[in-house]
Amino acid sequence: MGYWKNHMATIITAGFAAVLTGLWPPFYDYAPILNFVFIMAVPITWFLALTCWISQKSVDYATNHGHDHVVHQKKSLSNSQTVQVEVPKQINLSQIQQIQNELSGELDELKSSVELKDDEIERLNQEISNLKTLVQIESLKAELANLKALSSKRK
Repeated sequence: MGYWKNHMATIITAGFAAVLTGLWPPFYDYAPILNFVFIMAVPITWFLALTCWISQKSVDYATNHGHDHVVHQKKSLSNSQTVQVEVPKQINLSQIQQIQNELSGELDELKSSVELKDDEIERLNQEISNLKTLVQIESLKAELANLKALSSKRK
């Protein structure tokens, strides 16, 4: 999460805006150009502080920084439902190897599934080309029958 829950930019910008706001009254009559600088700088720095705060709240909402533990989502191809896996903060070597073995098994299953799907796609492509050939043969037969009918009419 970082320092101050990632609001460091907001805090520093708001602090700078507060300092500028606090310095404005003492320097109000000091020089007219300085008054113009304060008129420009104070609203801009408060706007920047507000923008930093809103953007950090948006990032926190989008990335769910409210959780104390990390949640990874894994999508399964076989049953198309989401499985949440919680990863503990401390993992020893045997747990890593166990997880690695489980993931290797799942990867092998996916590879075999992909090979089966590739074979099925190749078979379907072959059937499509066969059907295209049959359609071409049928259109040629129909055209030949039309030509025979036309030639018999001319005789």
